Amino acid sequence: MNKIFVWTRKFSISTSQNAIKTVTVIGGGLMGSGIAQVTAQAGQNVTIVDLEPEILNKAQKSIQANLGRVAKKLYKDDPGKIEGFVKESLDRIKISTKVEDSVNADLMVEAMVEKLDIKQDLFNKLDKLAPEHTILATNTSSISVNAIGSGIKRKDKFGGLHFFNPVPVMRLLEVIKSDHISEDTYQAMMEWGKSVGKTCITCKDTPGFVVNRILAPYSAEALRMYERGDASAEDIDTAMRLGAGYPMGPLELADYTGLDLKKSILAVMLKETGNPVFEPIGVLDKLVKEGKYGRKTGEGIYKYNK
Repeated sequence: MNKIFVWTRKFSISTSQNAIKTVTVIGGGLMGSGIAQVTAQAGQNVTIVDLEPEILNKAQKSIQANLGRVAKKLYKDDPGKIEGFVKESLDRIKISTKVEDSVNADLMVEAMVEKLDIKQDLFNKLDKLAPEHTILATNTSSISVNAIGSGIKRKDKFGGLHFFNPVPVMRLLEVIKSDHISEDTYQAMMEWGKSVGKTCITCKDTPGFVVNRILAPYSAEALRMYERGDASAEDIDTAMRLGAGYPMGPLELADYTGLDLKKSILAVMLKETGNPVFEPIGVLDKLVKEGKYGRKTGEGIYKYNK
């Protein structure tokens, strides 16, 4: 039997046991649209909220294309089932430019820019608007979860759900325990993560959580080697792919996730840990200042054909 089909069956069983049935995702970028996609695939209704209609339109087109690829893997010999899978998943997705109209959900996940004040303002607003039962979660990759939720009252219903890009492909989800999260909220978040097909791990609210705490120094050293001219970008990436078994080299990965995000993560990690490995890197600062963020802008460490 097809492995993807077996996984999809497990998907639906887990979903039926999960208390979270409706989800709102704040932010329609790559992360937000990816979270929305896996939620809809799992049979749950989801609303994507973003202030920019263009971003929402782009998210819908991206999700539709991605769902088509998933459906072809699942039902490659059955065009009817392919079309049905895509249509049913898309029908579960709504879009909105107003947070106020989208707060009636079991779970609200923030997937916005990595800025503490912006995230705090959003959650302070959601805390007042959302029903009492609603769980609030941040997808931050490096900022303290406790700091983000410091101004809300429902601290027992708040935590971190850190997905990885691209969300429909990457299997890991870090469930971050805030200091005051209740056991019921934690278990609901774990079960929901499993229901959307992710392998969930738990981490306390420590800088960078698990992945970025380990990955950020690795990326920083690769960038410094490139900056010094110790080796070319291609050779650094080839070395780590073929010598260490990584699926992508560190510089390829930095371009893929975004050099602007990489710079933000390193700045947060430096502030939180004081570790000099996270100090500013000249070549990274230069590229970000020039608007060369990587794949999403067409140029970063490498150049890309859009």
